[in-house]
Amino acid sequence: MKRERLDKVLANMGLGTRKEVKVLVKQGLVVVDDVVATDPGMHVIAEEQNIVVDGEPLNFKRWVYVLLNKPPGVVSATEDNVHETVVDLLPYEWAIKVHPVGRLDIDTEGLLLLTNDGQLSHSLLSPKKKVDKEYFARIDGRVTERHVEEFAKGVELEDFTTMPAKLEILSSGETSEIRVTIMEGKFHQVKRMFAAFDLHVTYLQRIRMGPLHLDPDLKPGEYRELTEEELDMLQNHR
Repeated sequence: MKRERLDKVLANMGLGTRKEVKVLVKQGLVVVDDVVATDPGMHVIAEEQNIVVDGEPLNFKRWVYVLLNKPPGVVSATEDNVHETVVDLLPYEWAIKVHPVGRLDIDTEGLLLLTNDGQLSHSLLSPKKKVDKEYFARIDGRVTERHVEEFAKGVELEDFTTMPAKLEILSSGETSEIRVTIMEGKFHQVKRMFAAFDLHVTYLQRIRMGPLHLDPDLKPGEYRELTEEELDMLQNHR
């Protein structure tokens, strides 16, 4: 386990700036293993030691894994000068730590993982891993078996040809509903794939990333931590 300065641990938990948490220590409000801390620079192992701040136990977690049902109108970023970001939806102590794993377009809803585990992020986003992403979409226009066949071959776009994609037709008519599974996740990829056939995506929702599924109990904008089972599946996904 890693030893860190007490003031750094407290600041990373969102209890204030380094200067502000030093004041908490000087006021005698921080207790470590039943002993009042007097030095904000003392080294602690946050995962193992009992730290209490102003009578409240500190629930320290080095790694945070958050499953968010991203709503429309929110950008997949940690900061933005114009729009609300996905981290703005989270509690401060999580928001200051995590980053989104990949991105969803501003008008796209659904599953988004946020974490401070860079190794897991890299594993899920690496093209070599070929982690598949599944989407539900409504299409303005009729989707047919011809499109299923074309998606399976890979769709030629202006700047690249996509990897083979699985397209499932749920309903077909003036408005069609589909599920599509892709490997890459390039910018506007699903929309561009349908646009190549003069079809317009009117609604897009990511429902799965690798073994991780969108929780149907989460409304847009709601979130929860990953379960241990979900985290194990992600870490062991090949």
